[in-house]
Amino acid sequence: MGAESVYRVTELVGTSKKSWEDAASNAVTAASKTLQDLRIAEIIKLDMVVEKGKVVAYRARVALSFKYNPKK
Repeated sequence: MGAESVYRVTELVGTSKKSWEDAASNAVTAASKTLQDLRIAEIIKLDMVVEKGKVVAYRARVALSFKYNPKK
């Protein structure tokens, strides 16, 4: 990391029917399609969707930081 660098942080919620790990990975994968220079992914919150007493989905709220490059 350069001393003159600036990073932006954005939050996304990834979902998965399989696991929290997959949910977090899905959030990062989706973000990488439009954001460049992703640096850190921090899990902020984990939760589950429950229907009729059964877990049907896992959700991971992820804070992603990426290098801020304003257009000149």
